[in-house]
Amino acid sequence: MSALRSLKILELAEGVAGEYCGKLLSDFGADVIKIEKPGEGSPTRRLGPFGPRGDAPETSGLFAYLNTNKSSVELDVTSKAGAAALLKLLPHVDAVIDDHPPGWLREIGLNPEKLEDKYPGLIVCSITAYGQDAPEDSQHAEDINVMHASGWGFHTPSGADNARAPLNGPGRFLPSYEGGLEGALCVAASLYEKLESKRGRFIEVSKQAALTSRCDYVVGQMIAGDMDVSQDRRAFDLFGPAGIFHTRDGFVYIFMSAPAHWQGLRQLLGDPEWMQAFPEDWLEKQCTPQRVALVREMLAGWLKDKAKDDVAEAAQKLGVTLVAVNTAKDMLASTQFTFREFFASIAHPVMGEARYPTVPYKMSATPAKLERPAPLLGQHTDGVLAAREP
Repeated sequence: MSALRSLKILELAEGVAGEYCGKLLSDFGADVIKIEKPGEGSPTRRLGPFGPRGDAPETSGLFAYLNTNKSSVELDVTSKAGAAALLKLLPHVDAVIDDHPPGWLREIGLNPEKLEDKYPGLIVCSITAYGQDAPEDSQHAEDINVMHASGWGFHTPSGADNARAPLNGPGRFLPSYEGGLEGALCVAASLYEKLESKRGRFIEVSKQAALTSRCDYVVGQMIAGDMDVSQDRRAFDLFGPAGIFHTRDGFVYIFMSAPAHWQGLRQLLGDPEWMQAFPEDWLEKQCTPQRVALVREMLAGWLKDKAKDDVAEAAQKLGVTLVAVNTAKDMLASTQFTFREFFASIAHPVMGEARYPTVPYKMSATPAKLERPAPLLGQHTDGVLAAREP
């Protein structure tokens, strides 16, 4: 049994944010009907990485990941016939997911201001870069713009050189993934609330707001007025010895901010003489640049001939927040991921069988399951549109 098995969702989205939102719901059993442009399909079908056959149709690894367990219907909702077909589908779905720029929903007849009158039981989730009321010059922003407008450009890496350009975040679509997660949580909560209220709602998700909410407490202090709003990237630096260090077989990341971290590190390193000169509370009250530099220098020398997994395991047993920096190959071989069954194999009709990431949480009675690969373009058009009650 899956948690959302009885629910039907219409996905109008054509980007990573909306498709990821739909995927999170479909993997928990919701029947997600993906609407795609005839002959073209979603733009994510043309984004890599691609499968063994290169950039041939139906070989996008990105699309395959984002659209597991969904159905694909070719329908141009901007045409007269497509709009009529959409109107027939809407009374039979519980929710709609969209990630087009502000105004697009209104153009196809789903005016947010009139949803309650026209479709009182429908939940509509719109995921955009900056929200529905964004100014015109911000309505078509890419994820890299949203990333840097959220504060993360200053935070990644912390304490970066102000003279150099800020770095992009991890991956290509961090704001979209976070916006999609936010949307899925809101849709699920709204569907649960609807069991009693019997009413729908319009959900507005701003990727920029979602990503900012994940940022460091420094942003919260600035918003609250407890800290000056600053364009200085150093405002996000905790000024501790945290960082990424070379090991014999890769890299590790360490974070330290409390006396317990320092005590654990002293045990890990064998309580060398240079550490004995540090006050126990120096990370909290006496964190000087000179001490930070010395710790980083000594750590680098100690770690350079260690195996990253071995040192990470030893450190964590002592309460030190030190972890291995994993490659994709490392993650596939991870004993923890294997134990948690994080990767699941699916056979795609064009790309063949591959291992897909699932979800980072386990639900015993109603687990997320990858039961079907991403659909071929229009694979379910006839069946969905011909049904009297789709």
